[in-house]
Amino acid sequence: MRVVMDHEIPDRAPLVIAPGERVTVGERDTEWPAFVLVTAAAGEGWVPERHLDAARPVATVLSGYDTRELPVAAGDSVEPLRDDAVSGWCWCRDLGGREGWVPHRVLQMD
Repeated sequence: MRVVMDHEIPDRAPLVIAPGERVTVGERDTEWPAFVLVTAAAGEGWVPERHLDAARPVATVLSGYDTRELPVAAGDSVEPLRDDAVSGWCWCRDLGGREGWVPHRVLQMD
């Protein structure tokens, strides 16, 4: 896949949550409505809501999730590894072997 726009990563540490972990659920993201802000023992991050049970304000993680994003620049090439059409993001690997989420809006099929 070719990158058509830059994507810079947020200035926060990535969060990895595991099945069975309990997290506090906060606000819904206004730009990416599939995501909610969660606070876990390891920190906080934006997670697709479908990875959590329906309980609020404290939910149980149903499936693991890594919030790591991959910084890319227009003109880069990435390998798509796992697409999440519902959330609008794709887990990709760059030519240097780094992996992370990249938003669909900056990607174009070759």
